[in-house]
Amino acid sequence: MLMNMKELLSVANKNFFAVPAFNIQIGVLLKTVIDCCEELRAPVILELAPVELDFITDSFVAQCLAAAHFAHVPVVVHFDHGTTRENILRAIRAGFTSVMIDASHYSFEENIRITKDIVEIAHPLGISVEGEIGTIGTAANSLEKGTDEISYTDPDDAYRFVRETGVDTLAIGIGTAHGLYPKGFVPRLKLDILTEIKNKVGIPLVLHGGSGNPDDEIAESVKRGVNKINISSDMKDAFFQHLRKDLAADTKMLEPSVVFPGSMNAAREVINHKIKLFNDADKAKYYQL
Repeated sequence: MLMNMKELLSVANKNFFAVPAFNIQIGVLLKTVIDCCEELRAPVILELAPVELDFITDSFVAQCLAAAHFAHVPVVVHFDHGTTRENILRAIRAGFTSVMIDASHYSFEENIRITKDIVEIAHPLGISVEGEIGTIGTAANSLEKGTDEISYTDPDDAYRFVRETGVDTLAIGIGTAHGLYPKGFVPRLKLDILTEIKNKVGIPLVLHGGSGNPDDEIAESVKRGVNKINISSDMKDAFFQHLRKDLAADTKMLEPSVVFPGSMNAAREVINHKIKLFNDADKAKYYQL
């Protein structure tokens, strides 16, 4: 069932779970994600970032929308890390039911102005909007936007930002980075900041770049009010590591139906783990399907 982010996460917010947002980009990952969520009765968000959309083109959005319509669980099709008015408008025309405008690299006042403009465009069309304040770092092997240094979200700024922009969800900086963390590096979330932000704003909060964080921290962040968590690197790493081994073992494989199943199963293990970790399994029951 296709819906927008506000509809999806208002339920998650009331029932203390987080919905995974998977950056899919290719059809086999789309199928794997939907199959896992159907099996576990888990709501899900399908995401594409601008660079991913440029690669796969708008026609893939139609495939995601069709998968959402036929799914027996709630599904949002979300445009991740839009950075300009133009690429947000492209996403709206393509059919995304939710968009993120990331103006966090601008001044706070300019971020408010840009985000409010997108909200005023999207809301009359029934499209939800995610904003961001604070910054997310960038680790290795990530095409997603980020910064060399993480800045933590100020709770008072978060309150003002939500009040003045009208965003439906808010991505915050509490110590994560996009991509896979270097070996031996153990990130730590500022959970006290998360709690203070949630108490001030009330709306669903979003965690970007949580691939390398310990499970216990992620589970605690869900308890404290995170309702959407982006997943990309963990899933893709499992998929492509297995694919490389399969192709090296049998260089004569040609058919996708033969090449991909092992890699899909490797990705499935990550997807299923995240769904359960986020307390998302069996939560489709809270929606009118």
